[in-house]
Amino acid sequence: MTAVDAAELRRRTRELLAAHPPATTGRTDFLRARFDAGLAWVHYPAGLGGLDAPRSLQPVVDAELAAAGAPDNDPRRIGIGLGMAAPTILGFGTDEQKRRFLRPLWVGEEVWCQLFSEPGAGSDLAALGTRAVREEADGDWTVDGQKVWTSSAHVARWAILIARTDPDLPKHRGISYFICDMTDPGVEVRPLRQITGEAEFNEVFLTGVRIPDSQRLGPVGAGWKVAQTTLMNERVSIGGSRIPREGGMIGPVAKTWRERPELRTHDLHQRLLTLWVEAEVARLAGERLRQQLVAGQPGPEGSGMKLAFARLNQEISGLEVELLGEEGLLYGDWTMRRPDLVDFTGRDAGYRYLRSKGNSIEGGTSEVLLNIVAERVLGLPAEPRNDKDVAWKDLSR
Repeated sequence: MTAVDAAELRRRTRELLAAHPPATTGRTDFLRARFDAGLAWVHYPAGLGGLDAPRSLQPVVDAELAAAGAPDNDPRRIGIGLGMAAPTILGFGTDEQKRRFLRPLWVGEEVWCQLFSEPGAGSDLAALGTRAVREEADGDWTVDGQKVWTSSAHVARWAILIARTDPDLPKHRGISYFICDMTDPGVEVRPLRQITGEAEFNEVFLTGVRIPDSQRLGPVGAGWKVAQTTLMNERVSIGGSRIPREGGMIGPVAKTWRERPELRTHDLHQRLLTLWVEAEVARLAGERLRQQLVAGQPGPEGSGMKLAFARLNQEISGLEVELLGEEGLLYGDWTMRRPDLVDFTGRDAGYRYLRSKGNSIEGGTSEVLLNIVAERVLGLPAEPRNDKDVAWKDLSR
């Protein structure tokens, strides 16, 4: 296949727009046509929404489509599918799995969630206890267990799931990776109300859930390796998303500072300047990280970005509440909702302050990410571990 350059991508994008004018084409139909034209994620293989083009050329397509008023796929609503499930399926899925799942995932026809964390295995994910037992009769799997902190489970059709398939092996080696149909019998989703009043998170109970072996990703027992692809992409998608200057949490604080001079103090000014600079440094570091992605898969550097994201969100939102004084103590709405998407920066200052508390837990706790950065980025000695060669069934719990 001839190499695809920016000029070729512009030509193909204009052909798409001519054949499917956004003004007269339904949103879903347009997105399907975009995927089929290879303009969804241009670095993916031909036939799977891409053209085997350099990842760095995706903005060329996005700019042409935005100028034409074309719809996007609402990436915030389907972020888990785009940022975690898709790269894992691309890296470890069979050809049949790629054809079945990637198109409706990207178009947004099927929402995904992530069944990883458990009540007894959050930070130590490899200690998970959800069991998947293979049936001798047909080779399929029966899954029993409980998952927690599951964003979007209440609206998801599919889930990426890791479960223990061999308790006689050490905890990292006895895990397999599956695709779970959230509409199957035995899958129960319960809302998990958060400090914000909402329940974007859920608990998921799996009781005798049957998963065909055709929905396994990677070899049996290799689930931890597969999961590393998911986790590295998750941290990049949380901490390294593309935002403009003063995007994200720093934007509302800077706006309030400019519009409400009566709230200013010298101390708040100094703190705001410091956090503004740190937010800009993090934004530029995210740009660098995305440039590194052009050359291959994300590495442990994404953990550093996610660390910075959590710390800055919490410090900036705290400053915003202080800046607003008595107004910062107000909270707009405690109504119990089950939102369709995760919104880190929406609503009012009180919401942003409370929601940011979860940033240092979700997507890998800050404590775990500090270890990853220390060992895999800085090359420091690993912490002593006495459980790596012990069968999971013999671990103290």
